[in-house]
Amino acid sequence: MSNDVDFDLSSDQWEALKGLRNPASTGRLSKAYVVEGLVKLGLIVINDGVPAITPTGRKVLVRGSCRLLDLVA
Repeated sequence: MSNDVDFDLSSDQWEALKGLRNPASTGRLSKAYVVEGLVKLGLIVINDGVPAITPTGRKVLVRGSCRLLDLVA
């Protein structure tokens, strides 16, 4: 049984996750609704006003990257 869950993320949400993958990221995301949606999905958390990717968010990003490559091919 797999613990992975497929998320149907918008392009804005994918870009936000990609922007947070680097720990040195500034943590600035311009669209509040994107942040809200990712928090509700458990893919990011807000710590002291700064968004940070969760372990689940990182897994979704890595898994989704492979799916996105398949779409381009």
